[in-house]
Amino acid sequence: MACSSRIWRMRPDFQCFSRLLRPREPLRPALRCCRFNSTSATPPLTSPDPSSSTGIRLREYQEECIQSVLKYLGEGHKRLGISLATGAGKTVIFTQLISRIPPRNKNADQSLIIVHRKELVEQAARHCRLAYPDKSIEVEMGNNKASGAADITIASIQSLLSKDRIKKFNPDRFKLVLVDEAHHIVAESYRKALSHFRLKELSDNSPALVGVSATFSRFDGLKLGAAIDHIVYHKDYVDMISENWLADAVFTTVQSEADLSNVRKDQYGDFAVKQLSEAVNTVKTNDITVRAWLSNASDRKSTLVFCVDIQHAVDLTATFREHGIDARYITNRTPRAVRDEQLRAFKNREYPVLLNCGLFTEGTDIPNVDCVLLARPTRSKNLLIQMIGRGLRLYPDKKDCHIIDMVSSLRTGVLTTPTLFGLDPDEALNKSKLKDLKEAQEGHGPAWVRGPRLDDDVNVTFTKYDSIFDLIKDTAPEQYIRSMSSYAWVRLNKDRYVLSERSGWLSINKDESGHFRVYYVMKLPKDDLGRASYARPRVIATAEDLEQAVHAADTFAKNKFDEFLIGAWQPWRKGQATAAQLKILNNRRIRDRDFQPGELTKGQATDLITKLKFGGKKLFAELEARRKKKEREWQEIQELLDRDEVKVGPLNA
Repeated sequence: MACSSRIWRMRPDFQCFSRLLRPREPLRPALRCCRFNSTSATPPLTSPDPSSSTGIRLREYQEECIQSVLKYLGEGHKRLGISLATGAGKTVIFTQLISRIPPRNKNADQSLIIVHRKELVEQAARHCRLAYPDKSIEVEMGNNKASGAADITIASIQSLLSKDRIKKFNPDRFKLVLVDEAHHIVAESYRKALSHFRLKELSDNSPALVGVSATFSRFDGLKLGAAIDHIVYHKDYVDMISENWLADAVFTTVQSEADLSNVRKDQYGDFAVKQLSEAVNTVKTNDITVRAWLSNASDRKSTLVFCVDIQHAVDLTATFREHGIDARYITNRTPRAVRDEQLRAFKNREYPVLLNCGLFTEGTDIPNVDCVLLARPTRSKNLLIQMIGRGLRLYPDKKDCHIIDMVSSLRTGVLTTPTLFGLDPDEALNKSKLKDLKEAQEGHGPAWVRGPRLDDDVNVTFTKYDSIFDLIKDTAPEQYIRSMSSYAWVRLNKDRYVLSERSGWLSINKDESGHFRVYYVMKLPKDDLGRASYARPRVIATAEDLEQAVHAADTFAKNKFDEFLIGAWQPWRKGQATAAQLKILNNRRIRDRDFQPGELTKGQATDLITKLKFGGKKLFAELEARRKKKEREWQEIQELLDRDEVKVGPLNA
């Protein structure tokens, strides 16, 4: 049976969070320079400028970047790094630098561009030929062998070092060595190449070195300072979004229910691939992943999916196809001709979903991608940014890119899209844009979001951590039950709610059969010793779901209890907590410091006292332990983010 891109569509269950980024398209000399807005056609990366040597007018930040490089070179620095977000136009900056940097001496006027992928070689060669039609340009890659004497040579690092091919390049003839994806620059292969050009350390008798990367840090602990002395310019994806140079994006986080707690870390600190695949590549997780796409992105024309390994790509593709989606996969074992044909068809929007593992994290332009599905958890900020960046290039009729992040267990320091904005990794925001993310980062954003069920057996939830301070407020579960009831129900645990008044209380409990029972306990007159006593609980209603149980309990409460005391709408609940209430709470020592006057309302204090009265202190202790554990986990994540932070300035070896 032939597969179509959409056999059926579920309701848009997952709610999403955020706007992100915006990239370039190939150089078009005939286009006029313009500032882009979301309703215009795809903007040019650059445009012709008759006053420049290459006939190209740069974007403002591109010119700033080049001027920064020239400034540092003028001060005698030679090994420089440029940190640019994906889509910032690093290849255009490369080509401009070639003409801007003067010969090192009378004979040293050649330039070398080193890359590590075929696609990058072809891209750089194309740009150079457009910019410098009068210069000799050669490629050193595979069967293409350069003479070593061209004005500009573009070389793959693998071919450059193969069979001493590098020896034909005389270091004395070169003024500039450019390295793309320069976070690889301290790998052994690159160090051999740099050593040939006398760039292993700072030297007066060497060409200038400029390395460019969107993720200028290394996860394996090797120090970039061994090859680059200064980061001279930095522009990340947030800057590019704010200035409308990258495509808008909407983010959705989905709990995949994959358990990563037993997945060990590899030598670089990321998840070990084999164990990660075993944890993620399950029937249940793959089904949730496809359903997430169907609910959120079945109308998208070009979805790129990142998988853990080949088997994961194969199995997840099969799951897509079982749901009637024309999905295909490409891996490093796919024959070149098949890979090229599948990629061509995907770029032409002939099918909607392309899965891969490790092929498209860097160096490949697929600007038509309007959805990125992150099915591969990671502890690497670099990898996360690279995957997201694949969907952020501009393209005609592409309004934005939808990033769907399949969030697994967070106990092992997995990085997620919220962490890129300094937010708790558990936090999800509801259709927020960049300004909302910044507000959330500052503590002003939405507190929690709960997504509806996909079906009867898959419940996808977005929640913020349920701390003591969330309990002081109306927590998510209490908001849930209070959306059904106008009374001040409080939650004691997952399946128990209480509505308390001075004459007694009602409780709703879920039993082992899954039914909800409503109990009423009546307060009796005090005994001879002045002690309070209560009647035995009696069942007043049984219901199949919580909503029915709440309705039955509220009907009973309306006739038995004083609505002034139980009504969640009552004005008294908004007043400041009394001294007596604060004394009760502080004597119970439910947190490290006392509650202060003005910190709680009467309603909040009443709810807390009710929780304590019905066994909530144990719940508080459990939540406090969870909070401290959460703090430790977040600290580990913050250390990962801090390690990958890029700053303009000198690098230490």
